[in-house]
Amino acid sequence: MEFILSLGSIGTTILLFVAAIFILVLIHELGHFLAAKLFGMRVDQFSIGFPPRLFGKKVGDTDYCISATPLGGYVKIAGMIDETNDGRFLNEEPKSWEFRSKPVWQRLIVMIAGVAFNILLAAFIFGMLLFHYGKEMIPADNVGSMYIPETSVAHEIGFQTGDELLYINGNRPDMYHSGNMIPIGDLTRSNLTFTVLRDGSEHTIEAPSNFLDYLNRNPEFLYVTYAVPSEISQVVSGSPAEEAGLEPGDKIVEINGEEVGYFIQMSEKIRASEGALSVVVLRNGERINKQVTPNPETLQIGVGMIDPVDFFGVIYERQGLISSLGGGFVETWDTTTGMLGAFGMMFRGTISFKDNLGGPVAIASVTREATDSGGVRGFWYLVAFLSISLAIVNMLPIPVLDGGHVVFLLYEAITRREPTVKVRMALQQIGLIFIIGLFIFVTFNDIMRHIVN
Repeated sequence: MEFILSLGSIGTTILLFVAAIFILVLIHELGHFLAAKLFGMRVDQFSIGFPPRLFGKKVGDTDYCISATPLGGYVKIAGMIDETNDGRFLNEEPKSWEFRSKPVWQRLIVMIAGVAFNILLAAFIFGMLLFHYGKEMIPADNVGSMYIPETSVAHEIGFQTGDELLYINGNRPDMYHSGNMIPIGDLTRSNLTFTVLRDGSEHTIEAPSNFLDYLNRNPEFLYVTYAVPSEISQVVSGSPAEEAGLEPGDKIVEINGEEVGYFIQMSEKIRASEGALSVVVLRNGERINKQVTPNPETLQIGVGMIDPVDFFGVIYERQGLISSLGGGFVETWDTTTGMLGAFGMMFRGTISFKDNLGGPVAIASVTREATDSGGVRGFWYLVAFLSISLAIVNMLPIPVLDGGHVVFLLYEAITRREPTVKVRMALQQIGLIFIIGLFIFVTFNDIMRHIVN
């Protein structure tokens, strides 16, 4: 039965992964297609996937098709030297409908249109998520001292239990996100500092230059749940907690003689214990001693944590369509700048290229995690995130990618002459070999990373 369920889970992950890639490629290639059509260029083929061609239909001059390799796509524009290096048309006079006969500025727009559509897709998705689900933010003043697990990234870089976060890079935040308190744009800065209140005085914690390597091992950094007190919100019927006489509203302040103040801290001590626990709870100002024996299978006692939404006074704001779309662009900007910062760190060698660059296996894994934790919302958030990633990667100045074509066009605009056909074809061959090699590397790296973990 477990094997069947496992296969079903894998099948669902694969379907969601393919769906995400299909959406991203479709929107990207649609940008190129519409821009080419706008300037009167003939599009010979619109393909989702790389050859060989599986099926499709020709409408007018364009063959709309699905191809066998589902990890990309392309729009074949007449009169353009693309990754196929098909230059047979060069022996003929340029036609008015060909890519090569159009002004440089039009060709530039065609080449960046795919990236632009990916950015617009991300902004639209973020905006629609904001419009549908609303915005959850926690007033920073409502989050006090935190419990910092010794196995956490926060502890590794210098945070201690009891710290209260005051400033991020010298700025006092007004609001925190309801999950991870620190926005991605801050996490990817090259010089990241935190100021905390500890034992009545301020202390500065400097994140290491390879901080993203830490997060790659454990993405949980500073979650608001770290600040939830060890107060019981509910007791499961028939659980060890009920048998011991614990009640909702009790605050566990001591376990086996050790002081406890946070729910996560309490959970850690319960899971690490063996046998019965000597528990002290605070009830109506009175300390009460209890004996609790955790469930030997789950290592839990059957109590619930106070919902952070209730405890921290989460501000839940539903916005109108225009405001939501504006918020979508803001989130896209923050995510894009954050990711550019991460890419910059990789290329400078500040963080590990090997550990932080992911391929299709990593994307499939993240797809599963996103949908398991966030359902439909998690899936669309992942699509938006990947859409930005695709846009950034495509603008790298590597021949065969959009960024490589843009470099050729900028060279033509500046020098008033095109790179020779021989040079373009040679560089595109090199670029194609590089991309294939990189694809093999990241895929192998993903597999090895999953085997090791």
